[in-house]
Amino acid sequence: MSVIRGTCLTGFMEEAAALGADAPTLLHAAGIRPSDVGNFESFFTYVAMIQVLEAAAQTTGTPDFGRRLARRQGIEILGPVGVAARTTRTVADALRVFENYLAAYSPAITIEVTPLPNPDTAFMEFRLLIPDPPPHRQAMELSLGVALRVLRFLLGSTFSPLTVHIPHEPLGPRDDYLTEFSCTPRFSQPKAGFTLQASDLARPLVADETAHRAMVGYLDTVIDRQDRRLSGSVRELVRQLLPTGRATLAVTARQFHLHPKTLQRRLAAEHTTYADIVDSVRRELAEHWLRDTDMTLIHLAHELGYSEQSVLTRSCRRWFDCGPAQFRAAHRRAAHATQVAPG
Repeated sequence: MSVIRGTCLTGFMEEAAALGADAPTLLHAAGIRPSDVGNFESFFTYVAMIQVLEAAAQTTGTPDFGRRLARRQGIEILGPVGVAARTTRTVADALRVFENYLAAYSPAITIEVTPLPNPDTAFMEFRLLIPDPPPHRQAMELSLGVALRVLRFLLGSTFSPLTVHIPHEPLGPRDDYLTEFSCTPRFSQPKAGFTLQASDLARPLVADETAHRAMVGYLDTVIDRQDRRLSGSVRELVRQLLPTGRATLAVTARQFHLHPKTLQRRLAAEHTTYADIVDSVRRELAEHWLRDTDMTLIHLAHELGYSEQSVLTRSCRRWFDCGPAQFRAAHRRAAHATQVAPG
């Protein structure tokens, strides 16, 4: 199972509140910190997103909650992926960026554009890569709604696909879908996505080669680091849970809808353990904060999920053969020596 950026729930707090729901309570029940909502640098599991959307729809009695939330989002939730796409030469090039780099936003999803038997048309498929996901009709309608808004950003606000394919039965009046997507809806389909005109794919965009190269260069480094195994998703989740003091095996396993023993077995198959992952993330964060910031040691201990500063000190001696203060001082001296060295 995989994670997704916090921007996937941009607008959730406002939409839930407008419908009379207690948004923070819904988020906490799914294991999501309200502060992570709308934050591109934050991650939570895709399953947690599914849970909170389904809960919001049920709590508010709003079967179209996913489509409503999509109206509050756009290409900006994709961060650098969206910038790389909108600075290409054509719409087809932009969609290829999404095909190649959407994993930087979430490795749980992908899109693929394929030609249809009619050479004047193509199908843009949205696909969820999680095996055996829980029911996720709200997440699917949110994703299709956002995908349409991205297409309208590229092709103009009046753009309409030829058809929208939805993998479940309608959650409300069929006419609502016709109004929402401005095209013929087809339900209970084997694939989710849109039928597009090939001529739309060929339409030019306002290219910015410099910005595009910069974003693609950055995304290449992100994708190179992107660990699509379970251990990679666990690392991202641990990074988010550490400051809460809840980065336990039980809590993490629950986020992935796994029994703790099952999670341990799957991590063992990837030649690691949960304890090793937590220790590795803590060491990485400690090295960064000690080397590059003036964060106090008490604050650092909290950020790493330690109950006492003495535990941080023992960990640093194990990692770096010295305490945290000595490690920071040594790096400051080395940096100062580099700055004053004659050229």
